[in-house]
Amino acid sequence: MRASTGEFLAEGPQAVREALAVGAALEVFATPKFDDWRALGQASIWHSVDDAVVADIADAVTPQGIVARCLSVVRTLDALPAGARLVAVGVDVRDPGNAGSIIRAADAAGADAVVFAGDSVDPLNPKAVRATVGSLFHLPIIVDRDLIGVVAALRERRVNLLAADGGGDTDIFDADLAQPTAWLFGNEAHGLGTWAAVADLRVAIPIYGRAESLNLATAAAVCLYMSARAQRKN
Repeated sequence: MRASTGEFLAEGPQAVREALAVGAALEVFATPKFDDWRALGQASIWHSVDDAVVADIADAVTPQGIVARCLSVVRTLDALPAGARLVAVGVDVRDPGNAGSIIRAADAAGADAVVFAGDSVDPLNPKAVRATVGSLFHLPIIVDRDLIGVVAALRERRVNLLAADGGGDTDIFDADLAQPTAWLFGNEAHGLGTWAAVADLRVAIPIYGRAESLNLATAAAVCLYMSARAQRKN
């Protein structure tokens, strides 16, 4: 469905509620326990069905009783706000759970957009959508495979490019994060690799314990919240 129409499925109460709130839901399939939700959208798009029908439509192993067929929320680089102060950029992010968690963390930190560049997973992948818990309806989700073009667009908007890099030469607690910033987050297995060189600064999150590293989604949440805190102090 995504490849041919651009449409996708939002599963679970929170995601469907957010889809209805922004008018992205084309159809809703729900068990009778959600009948009082009809007022949240047009009655014509609501289908009251049993658990077996929802289970047949849904991708989740344990469906939550409600699924919406939605318009695509993926946008082009033109949707990148001119005055953006905080942007998350996933480069070659392959795991849909991580992609969705980055969107959720960016939304929570008040970011202006999330961009997926390079060979990244489709952010409308069912697992990615579930991991956002509705956050993909709250901010621009941009897909552009050309990282050089993404970097150029960010530089036009005069944001600092920071690479989240475990081998970075600047500690995140010492970095100037108060300025408009785009964080670059790399592949789960290989990081940013040579793409780290396009950033203005390579920033590391210190590991104080014995863990080998932080996973991608956790590192993204730390970086985005550190920037959000610094920007809100100004």
